[in-house]
Amino acid sequence: MTIFVDADACPVKAEVERVGTRHKVPMKIVSNGGIRPSQNPLVDTIVVDAGPDVADKWIAERAGAGDIVITNDIPLAAKCVAAGAQVLRHDGDALTENNVGQALAMRDLMTDMRAADPFLQGRNKGFTKADRSRFLDALERAVRKARA
Repeated sequence: MTIFVDADACPVKAEVERVGTRHKVPMKIVSNGGIRPSQNPLVDTIVVDAGPDVADKWIAERAGAGDIVITNDIPLAAKCVAAGAQVLRHDGDALTENNVGQALAMRDLMTDMRAADPFLQGRNKGFTKADRSRFLDALERAVRKARA
């Protein structure tokens, strides 16, 4: 089991490291740069080439059954779910075979709406303490499930 973290705009790296360390699970934080490596021996900081979706491709090629992937990138989540990995968003929502198709469709719809109306930009809700708490609980459950 490995925990993969899509580090781009990831507000929960510290929480992932805390839970992963408690359970002694190897973690891979994947980014295209600008991230400070952790001193934790369980954390491997992977810096990939710059470019669109290079970090996502790196994770998708390696994540599989028994792994946990932390990302808000829906296409990456779909690939990882198809490979058998558990996928969590930063707010603790799980993406599964049952809901990832709907999430992809909603993402595409919102992309089209933003393209048609530039005033729809930047209306995402902020990351709250409740989101952080839900994420910690979801990650804890995911690690236990992967170990079972």
